[in-house]
Amino acid sequence: MSSQQDDGHSEGSPGLQEHLSEVVQASKLTAKQRGSSVKPAVEALTSLSYDQGLLPADLNELIDLITTPSFLDQASLASIVRSLYPATTVGDEIVIKAVGCLGHGQLKPSLTIQGALLKWLIMIHHIMEKQDVLSQMYSVLFNLLDTAAIRPQLCHLLALITRRRHVRPHRIQTLLSLSRQTGNDPTLTGLLRVYKDYYPEIIVGEATRGKASAFKHPDPRWRERLDEIQQAHAQRATSRSERPLDSFRVARHRQNGKKGNLIPEVHTSHATEQSVTLEEIENVDGLVKKLETIELPNQLIAVLGDPLLQKVMLLRPQAEAQQRASNWLNSYAHDLMSGDAVNLVDILEALKAYVSATKTIPPVFFPFFNDYMKIWGGRDGKDLVLDILTYTPLLDFQELYSGIFKSLETSILDNTAKSQIDLLRFYTGLLQRWTIYLASLEDDASVPHSSSTIAALSTHVNDLCLTVLQTAPGIATHSEVLNFYEQAVIISSDPTLPMHTRIIIPPPPLVYILLFSGSAATVSRLCAVLAKYKDSLKEATKVPNADYPPEYVNKFNGFLMDIANCFWRSRAFNSKDQNAHGCLMPGPQVDHLSSYINSLNMGVSLESLFSLSYSPVLGLFAISCFRELEDAELERGSGELDTRHAGPVTRTSLRALAKKGGLRLDWDDYRLYVLDHLEENGLGGIKEILSKTMKTIMRRNSAQQE
Repeated sequence: MSSQQDDGHSEGSPGLQEHLSEVVQASKLTAKQRGSSVKPAVEALTSLSYDQGLLPADLNELIDLITTPSFLDQASLASIVRSLYPATTVGDEIVIKAVGCLGHGQLKPSLTIQGALLKWLIMIHHIMEKQDVLSQMYSVLFNLLDTAAIRPQLCHLLALITRRRHVRPHRIQTLLSLSRQTGNDPTLTGLLRVYKDYYPEIIVGEATRGKASAFKHPDPRWRERLDEIQQAHAQRATSRSERPLDSFRVARHRQNGKKGNLIPEVHTSHATEQSVTLEEIENVDGLVKKLETIELPNQLIAVLGDPLLQKVMLLRPQAEAQQRASNWLNSYAHDLMSGDAVNLVDILEALKAYVSATKTIPPVFFPFFNDYMKIWGGRDGKDLVLDILTYTPLLDFQELYSGIFKSLETSILDNTAKSQIDLLRFYTGLLQRWTIYLASLEDDASVPHSSSTIAALSTHVNDLCLTVLQTAPGIATHSEVLNFYEQAVIISSDPTLPMHTRIIIPPPPLVYILLFSGSAATVSRLCAVLAKYKDSLKEATKVPNADYPPEYVNKFNGFLMDIANCFWRSRAFNSKDQNAHGCLMPGPQVDHLSSYINSLNMGVSLESLFSLSYSPVLGLFAISCFRELEDAELERGSGELDTRHAGPVTRTSLRALAKKGGLRLDWDDYRLYVLDHLEENGLGGIKEILSKTMKTIMRRNSAQQE
């Protein structure tokens, strides 16, 4: 049996062979005889070749197609040559065929195709099965140098394969003669320099002083893709013990050393005449046909290391089987506590492989984690533990917290910001997996505790986020916090999930810490999150008996009012508007700051210092936008601008600018232009939230839609 059949690789897929067959058949007919264009088949073939590479048999068939006369057009042939990505080493037969088609004659490929084949030989020279195959054809290649169309590629290839034994007097004489005839062709000069390296006393300096070709790699990107294909094929072609976890056979010797002894392999010794053992399953068809009669193996803890057993336990769940595996884990946990166990990281790696394949932690495994957390120091295998626990099923949060998460936090937290961020990332990943799980359910499915659990998790993480923002203030921390809320808002804004969740808004201090961040990206992401929360609350409050009291909704609306006051209304820290929180700034502090700003005589008030024009994070974008508007006005040729705005732009300065012959622009239009400019620069969150709160923007959007 061929290795292709043995490995079951994608390279030998029917799709590639089907398109290859179609192209070969089309090459035997003229364009009129075909009845349909061959171009789609060629494109599909080259695309598959780029994706997965070509096995030797397919590559050999394509070389035959290229090197022998056919009715394929030159563009199709050139496209095929460019896509000859070998998945393995290239055999002598293929190289000989490629060299044998070079030269002049009616049965030879066009010189363009010959040049492309030579370029291909240069690029696959390092993966030829026998490196001396080209050396044996050195004379054939050298005698083709008088063909100008393929000379550059020939010289490059000859430079690669030339050794001392190839440098002969008659060849030196031929090169010198050709060089004189061609006016010191750089490629010939480059080849002469290779010859000179072997016999510097024979070739005088005059012959090699001209401009010479550097013989660089013809296509570095092609080489990178070839390396990727070769590496992927090599990994797939390793022994069965290294196969990926989607195998449909029992895994043997998957692990080496201690880990291999820790997780037993699948062995079944108590099968009956009517049952089938896992060892007898060879492929997916066998698994499907015999699923109900498969006898489970002696040691079910083998499920941690055997993908086929994992599939069986998922497709045919049995409480007894899960309990047997759990008993082994619990026994191992007791050994850990007594100090008799080893291979701590190995068992964690096995557990991670299991939960990654099954996408959940069976509840019967929880006792192991409960015991493990009691002795774990929070360091060994920390990343593995956190990755595994992100697959925790969606159960009652209080039970999860008291059983696992509380001990996890105690072990991990060490009064450093890094430990807090690690914990925050864990909860973000956990929420993401719960969201995926809920989204995968049928429309009428219900999950006990889902709403209360997600609400409790969000409330718990609110406190963690506030803590980490104060422990390690900075853009990186802000980003981690926003990652959680972006995930949280997905679960509350997805129209298929409201029945599973209750919207928990971020705490006010957190909102204002992020709002006054020194990063425009942070501010924009915050605004985008709040805009989605607004939509979610609007829909949620329409539901009868919704558990969202007016004061809860008003607290959230206060965030929107404060943001609008800062960016749009030039009324920062105003607490007199309906629902406004004044950004939680105490009144006396606002008065002191206002007095200080007024004493500077800058002609601007504290309230307007956070508007689009003056904001420390948005001001540069605002004035850049105005500069672009001025430049556009000049390009339109409607007349020279007598003056340009020095910035920052205000309502008053716009009026004064128009009177002085500058750009005429309405205050509202200017701000709308700035919002569009922010959106174009990846800061669309600010426009999104103001579009949902300010009537001026709402009217403009409605007018544009009409």
